[in-house]
Amino acid sequence: MARSMARSMARCVRRLLTVCAAVSALVSVTSAAWAGRLDEVKARGMLNCGANGEVPGFGLPDAQGNWTGLDVDFCRAVAAAIFNDPKKVKFVATTAKDRFTVLQSGDVDVLARNSTWTSSREAQFGLNATAVNYYDGQGFIVRKDTGIKSARELDGATICVQQGTTTELNLADYFRTNKMQLKSVTFLSLQEALGAYESGRCNAYTTDASGLYASRLKLAKPDDHVVLPEIISKEPLAPFVRQGDSQWFNVIRWTHFAMVIAEEDGITKANVDEMLKSQAPEVKRVLGVEGNFGQQLGLTNDWVYRIVKHVGNYGEIFDHDVGEGSPLKIKRGLNALWTKGGLQYAPPIR
Repeated sequence: MARSMARSMARCVRRLLTVCAAVSALVSVTSAAWAGRLDEVKARGMLNCGANGEVPGFGLPDAQGNWTGLDVDFCRAVAAAIFNDPKKVKFVATTAKDRFTVLQSGDVDVLARNSTWTSSREAQFGLNATAVNYYDGQGFIVRKDTGIKSARELDGATICVQQGTTTELNLADYFRTNKMQLKSVTFLSLQEALGAYESGRCNAYTTDASGLYASRLKLAKPDDHVVLPEIISKEPLAPFVRQGDSQWFNVIRWTHFAMVIAEEDGITKANVDEMLKSQAPEVKRVLGVEGNFGQQLGLTNDWVYRIVKHVGNYGEIFDHDVGEGSPLKIKRGLNALWTKGGLQYAPPIR
């Protein structure tokens, strides 16, 4: 009996050790997956950011290759958080058609390219939207001399639209819902679609409202064109990352939240050094004077200080890139802080 019990106990111990080894291996693999992209970016010494390259105010290089825009500044903020240097970013221009493939392949670390957060882009593409950095909606632009005042007057009109976008799908939905006849002409790039509209091939051009204001500036005679008042869709624009790397997802998502919180707390590029002396508990946590909230993300505790010092808070980059301080002069609207009637709201750093 004693020998039988001993053999049974030995078998139990062996099984337990096997299970423990399997669990340990699983934890090791999972941990490696979580930490993979951040460690890779740190080792590379450079962030690869998938950008637009065609939209003023959001992502556009000049003749010298200097990039500007809201999404561009977001990637610079990520680089500042990781490297304390906003210049350590390589911008990769992507088209609407290839942007998600470029991210899926790992050629870029993050896609910050005025892309709409949808269910299929997460469930089907294996990607995660991180946080909405611009609340948008789709609209139309037409020539003033057409006399068109409303999108409902576009029945039977020819509409220029960019291929492979939610814009194309929303356009079809809007016309079908309102029992209107649609003649759409699709183009691979924004420039092709806008050029076709300007040449007179189409009666109207449609894209996100923010893009319409940016595109209008590219036309030879901007004042000859008007953006119609209707917004026909919800377009929550967000940076995307690949699924399966929780740590990297958190770094990207909390970079946006940090910029929003900095604006809430009145922390700016101009006063961030002075704010290090603040006795306000939240400001101390945000700027890394107290707590180890940066280390929890795999960053240094002064990560938010780095972002604001080098790039600014959310309100500052909004104003500079697309708001009143820019040629676009887009109102904050839905992108105002929640305390000012907008939707920009960030969970606390604590």
